[in-house]
Amino acid sequence: MAKKDIKEAIEIIESPEALQQEFNKVQNAFEKNKSKVFSVIAGVVIVIGGYFGYQYYVSAQDAEGEKKLFKAVYAFESDSLSAASKDFDKIANDFGGNTQNLADLYLGVTLLKQGKFDQAIEKLKNFSSKDLLVQARAYSLIGDAYTEKKAYADAISYYQKAADYKPNKFFTPMYLLKLALAMEANKQDKEALEVYTKLTDNYPQSSESIPAKKYKAQLESSISE
Repeated sequence: MAKKDIKEAIEIIESPEALQQEFNKVQNAFEKNKSKVFSVIAGVVIVIGGYFGYQYYVSAQDAEGEKKLFKAVYAFESDSLSAASKDFDKIANDFGGNTQNLADLYLGVTLLKQGKFDQAIEKLKNFSSKDLLVQARAYSLIGDAYTEKKAYADAISYYQKAADYKPNKFFTPMYLLKLALAMEANKQDKEALEVYTKLTDNYPQSSESIPAKKYKAQLESSISE
């Protein structure tokens, strides 16, 4: 990984505004095709998940583990998913502590990108963090995997965890939007309306409030018919 790429990754990790810009890129996708919203969001979140993972990578204490992680991270960033998956799996089995924790996160993200949803869920559930952002992101990724499986009840559970984990104006609106959409998919229209309302009332300045208002109006209209 080039120094320039590392610097850019760290800047994105440390700047909520920069991360918000990444999320804003999905806005047009929301407006153009609601039916594809989950796959679009999942794609963006997977990339961000990689950047978050790098934060843990640079803070890992095990020198040998760091070296092996660097190789695996490089494969991941290069979209060499098969190689990255094997490397992360071996690292997760060979090391403990932060190294294993990060390897599980990266492996889960890699498996999710490969469409191996059950395995991704297993690895992402192994990840644990007390920080402000990454744990919620892991919950959301698990929700994405369940959504791809059309296991909407499980997806709702994890999107709810993501939304409830240290709420903030930068990322909570995205989790709430995904939660409401999963509820709609699960025929929980009343609950979805409540979440849309919570999003627009509590985070009116967020970019997610725009599609939330639209979807809320559409849902209210369909219910009244």
